[in-house]
Amino acid sequence: MNNDIFEKLKAIAVNDIGIDADKVKPESDIIKELGLDSLDIVDMLMKVEETFGVTIDDSDVVEMKTVADVVRFIENAKA
Repeated sequence: MNNDIFEKLKAIAVNDIGIDADKVKPESDIIKELGLDSLDIVDMLMKVEETFGVTIDDSDVVEMKTVADVVRFIENAKA
């Protein structure tokens, strides 16, 4: 897993969404452990698209359960 992508994603979660930094780990479940609701998820995905220059389709979102899943998506989208 790309640590630079993880750290940028963690910064978005902490600074833009307001999640406690200690909770943001690669294995953290986005909904169950981080407590994001649908509006938080949309906001975060928009920030991810803007920050990393990727496009995230609705079908891709369904596959993203953990922070690591989002990192892998970004890695694959940029490859």
